[in-house]
Amino acid sequence: MPVSKLHLVINHLGELLGVKLTPGNVDDRKPLCDFAERLFGKRYADKGDIAQWLTIFLKDLGIDFVSKVRKNRKPVALDPFDQAMLRQRSLVETVIDELKNLCQIEHTRHRSPIHFAVNLLAGLVAYGLMPNKPRLPLQDFRRLSPSPKLIPN
Repeated sequence: MPVSKLHLVINHLGELLGVKLTPGNVDDRKPLCDFAERLFGKRYADKGDIAQWLTIFLKDLGIDFVSKVRKNRKPVALDPFDQAMLRQRSLVETVIDELKNLCQIEHTRHRSPIHFAVNLLAGLVAYGLMPNKPRLPLQDFRRLSPSPKLIPN
């Protein structure tokens, strides 16, 4: 069975908004184009997702692309809420961990592609039905002051 990647889009409540399975050699930014037309608001990303073409593509769709700035770029003014949200990468990692461990989608010895697909789909459904998904406590972030600050390199 060839190596594959599972790309996820989640919201602040830990709910899956989009899922895409690609071959292992696909750029992690490419599948976002498939999700983007159904999304709105802001997309928070880590430094690995920064690309000029992606920022322009999302802006044309009305989506704000918020990310930390690489060392070779000028600082960007972000409001405290966006700064706090960028620090919440742990939510994505927790969702991935629950999919792998609790829903058992990381099984490596499938005997056929159909068994692989059934196991993956069953794990995604099991996660969707979980009553207590990881979530962000947004009421804590709202208390931050609204004055924008520059993010240092």
